[in-house]
Amino acid sequence: MSSVLVTGGAGYIGSHACKALARGGYQPVSLDNLTCGHRDAVKWGPLEQGDLLDQAWLDDVFARWQPIAVMHFAAYAYVGESVQDPGKYYRNNVVGSLNLIQSMCDHRVDKLVFSSSCATYGEPQHLPIREDHPQSPINPYGASKLMVERMLVDFEKAHGLRSISLRYFNAAGADVDGELGERHDPETHLIPLVLDAAAGVRPAISIFGTDYATEDATCVRDYIHVSDLADAHVLALRSLERGAKSTAYNLGNGDGYSVRQVIDCAAKVTGKQILVHEKERRAGDPAVLVGDATRIRSELGWSPRFPALEEIVGSAWRWHQTSAEVKMSGVSA
Repeated sequence: MSSVLVTGGAGYIGSHACKALARGGYQPVSLDNLTCGHRDAVKWGPLEQGDLLDQAWLDDVFARWQPIAVMHFAAYAYVGESVQDPGKYYRNNVVGSLNLIQSMCDHRVDKLVFSSSCATYGEPQHLPIREDHPQSPINPYGASKLMVERMLVDFEKAHGLRSISLRYFNAAGADVDGELGERHDPETHLIPLVLDAAAGVRPAISIFGTDYATEDATCVRDYIHVSDLADAHVLALRSLERGAKSTAYNLGNGDGYSVRQVIDCAAKVTGKQILVHEKERRAGDPAVLVGDATRIRSELGWSPRFPALEEIVGSAWRWHQTSAEVKMSGVSA
């Protein structure tokens, strides 16, 4: 069985990718320092605990596992924090990635699937956003992802490293078998925050900005089920195995849902009333972010299995009920 190193394999998207890899006949080996990841999310292969900033550790892992490819998810991903502490993001996301890429070249591993982001585009100049949209990130998080994409171009020219960068829009939902879900600390994503309010873990959900030029005056985003993201990574890996050239693909459903629509959907799915607090806009929040994923559909045959918002929220709610019980027990203790 061929081994694939999965950096950040104990995290939200990385752990779902490990499950998809195992289902596809690969041996996922999770590399994670467990700063943000969870040991109990590593279910489909071994865990190598360490940090990408440790080059000697990386070289040892590559030597022992001799992987055929790498999937790279290990990154800090809080936009606001990246503005407040850019050094943390450039050190981990950029320097860590450089160490990883260097180890790949040193050990003659020439295939990488990179977890990039729509944050590399910055403010949208047209909608939906295609892959040829200018990349002008407006925060250090997006800049760090773009720097890695640019490094990959240079390493391909110098060393023949082929890569596929997948630019996500809003990852959401949970494993439909109930084995994995979203557990961030702190949590900043809308759907788990809304479900916290539905479960009584938090008193209300805040809407930041009710004066946008959208149908209901709240922000609109493109939500994609995390398992659909994971499937796309396996398709990208198989494409590289067939000799595909380096490229980048958007990953989104192409449908936008407003903050109010997400809250209304959560109320329908959970059968709970959700208290809403309206607040001022946050700096840097575009009114609409919706992606065009036509290329990956046509070139790799990717098709989302769970495109409907109600399916995404429903899967998250089934997972969330278990984690909410744990949170509430902690509050009452």
